[in-house]
Amino acid sequence: MAGQWLGCGYLLLLRVKPGRWKKIEFMEREIVCMRKIAIYGKGGIGKSTITSSISAAIANMGYRVMQIGCDPKADSTINLLGSATLTPVMEVLKKNRGVCKNLDEIVVKGFKNIVCVEAGGPTPGSGCAGRGIIKTFDTLDEFDAFKTYDPEFVFYDVLGDVVCGGFATPIREGYAEEVVIVTSGEKMALYAAANIKSALDCFKERNYAKLRGIILNRRNIPNEIEIVQEFADRIGTQIIGVVPRDSEIQHAEERNMTVIEMNSELPIAKIITRLAERIMAE
Repeated sequence: MAGQWLGCGYLLLLRVKPGRWKKIEFMEREIVCMRKIAIYGKGGIGKSTITSSISAAIANMGYRVMQIGCDPKADSTINLLGSATLTPVMEVLKKNRGVCKNLDEIVVKGFKNIVCVEAGGPTPGSGCAGRGIIKTFDTLDEFDAFKTYDPEFVFYDVLGDVVCGGFATPIREGYAEEVVIVTSGEKMALYAAANIKSALDCFKERNYAKLRGIILNRRNIPNEIEIVQEFADRIGTQIIGVVPRDSEIQHAEERNMTVIEMNSELPIAKIITRLAERIMAE
């Protein structure tokens, strides 16, 4: 018998006689290859709220999901964890003089068993936050985290104001294959989105992650949809979905959860679920 890891399962072959092999399949459910998606956006644009809501929606459909917060604030997964406490990777490394003993120190499973990780960062005013992201990815690789948890969808929630080497790690080092940008119609949000697109263009010839599209998180400024559609056309991409302002999102966050967990039948929860389905579509 021979086997080969394909990234989403093993191909097993049984030799029935010299020169003849038979493929063997014994799967309880359809195997879905790992989808690795980085979600970028200007700080404060709501990308962590949207990322965790999308993660919750996909997990609610029965898929295995992992979310990695790549922001020194370490607040990406708060609404997936309820009352649970997650220690950021950089805090663990700092406390233990650069050593992480095992994945249990840096991973907590949240809503629907979503695997949650937070990079964290240095003490404000010292060190490089981007370097914290690099150390986080090195630590996850050291413990073979992706193979251990075998997620079908991995979301990287990445600060998009600065696309330096550290913050670009998800798209430069092969961790993410797709990029989604969260923006509103406001000038500074679109400015940050344009910088992210410029970074992707720089990596284009190296076969790094490709831009999948834009999520419009509405701030209800005049002509917002038209403004963002014009921007999307100009940079050669699409609007994947539009998330309206809705007080239910804030009500859910006050309870440390997403609207998907609070009540998946709410209109805003259904909008986010449809958005998740569009992201899931190949």
